[in-house]
Amino acid sequence: MERMDYRDTVFISVVENLSFSKAADELNISQPAVTRHIKELEERYHTNLFERKGNKIYLTRAGEKVYHTFKLIDRQYRELDFEVGELQNTVAGEFRIGASSTIAQYVIPKVIASFHKRYPTIKIHLMNGNSFEMEKQLMENSVDIALVENTSSQSDIRYKKFLDDELIVVTGSGSVYAKRETITQDELSRLPMVLREQGSGTLEVIKEAFSRHGIDSEHFHTPIHLGSTESIKNFLLDFDGVAIVSEKAVSGELQLKTLVKLKVSGFSIPRQFRIAYKLGHKSRQVELFENFLLNYNI
Repeated sequence: MERMDYRDTVFISVVENLSFSKAADELNISQPAVTRHIKELEERYHTNLFERKGNKIYLTRAGEKVYHTFKLIDRQYRELDFEVGELQNTVAGEFRIGASSTIAQYVIPKVIASFHKRYPTIKIHLMNGNSFEMEKQLMENSVDIALVENTSSQSDIRYKKFLDDELIVVTGSGSVYAKRETITQDELSRLPMVLREQGSGTLEVIKEAFSRHGIDSEHFHTPIHLGSTESIKNFLLDFDGVAIVSEKAVSGELQLKTLVKLKVSGFSIPRQFRIAYKLGHKSRQVELFENFLLNYNI
């Protein structure tokens, strides 16, 4: 269904690709057509929406305002589709989920699949990144709901727990530490360790847990930070060291014994996966999915 003025749709595509040529490919139109639409839009608002520096383009302040407003309008159109469908007893529409890496890979796909069976006419778009990035996309209206694993909270976002998780210490089965079974907190702080990148909800939870136990995480022997749990699992296969990851992310490897869990005396890192949505607004699609998620036996 055509919703927004087509020039507005072209503008959103250019912004999200930061490229006229990529937007043309995405929309299956010519690059001159993209340029024409953007020029017409700039004439509508009597200002430049992009700043061009060499081969790169950047949003002007006016462009940022237009983009955020267009994203809000796009979401309102999608909500309208859904609400009109409800009146006609045909639940339809679409919404966007932003999920942190661990949740996107190991938790939410089966929930989405089950939701799709129940509501086959609702389209779902899943984006993923670290928790910080997903909260940023939520605030920018790029996603309608975020599923995060961090512990910090933003004042304009509301949170609700949907699943308990635990971070555990693992090592590769060929590692020199694989036969240890139990280690002390002091040993853990001195072992070579691979961790997630800055901005990761997992890393935030790990640092807070160590702080509660009086361990300074800044002095860890951490030669490597990787951008995904999958990367960490593969890295551990040939690394004499440990990692701290979601238990849900390594259940298969623990069963196959390619990874080994190490217990840490007097130390555990429980955490929660949370639903996040913007303060003061929750669409009917989001409410429907949220209720489905909260009642789903993960």
